[in-house]
Amino acid sequence: MSEVSISNQFVTFKIENELYAIDVFKIREILEVPEITKVPGMPAMIRGVINIRGSVVPVLDMKMKFGQDRTEQNQDTAVIVTEISNNDGTVQIGIMVDSAREVITLDPENIEEPPRLGIFIDNKYLSGMGKINEEFVIILNIDKILSENELSQVAATGTIAEE
Repeated sequence: MSEVSISNQFVTFKIENELYAIDVFKIREILEVPEITKVPGMPAMIRGVINIRGSVVPVLDMKMKFGQDRTEQNQDTAVIVTEISNNDGTVQIGIMVDSAREVITLDPENIEEPPRLGIFIDNKYLSGMGKINEEFVIILNIDKILSENELSQVAATGTIAEE
């Protein structure tokens, strides 16, 4: 379980009817959807950029990343501002989700390795599967949510902090 946080605390959110979670240490803030400025030439899943206290932050539509239709905004739609780390440093990125939920604590015995889905399905951004009550929680490794190519496109629009 090397990818899962030592704290085992996660921010949960919904996409369609599925419950997802990200390590609480990777979250900077959760926002109602602010005004998003479209950027020409970005992949369709990048909805545009937002201004957070003078910083340009790209917004990734998680439904589109997962191969679904574009997220329709309503009163529950949220942007979760995260930090993605790679060899080049750290990039702030907002992820658009159907609804942000709550912070949960999962004991290690309630977290399993991600399922092996076969050689044709890429699950590198799954850290594990949690179980809370009788519901599964899909734990994402946010650092691996974007490919290197996608991340370089996103980084061109956002602010990179060198480590």
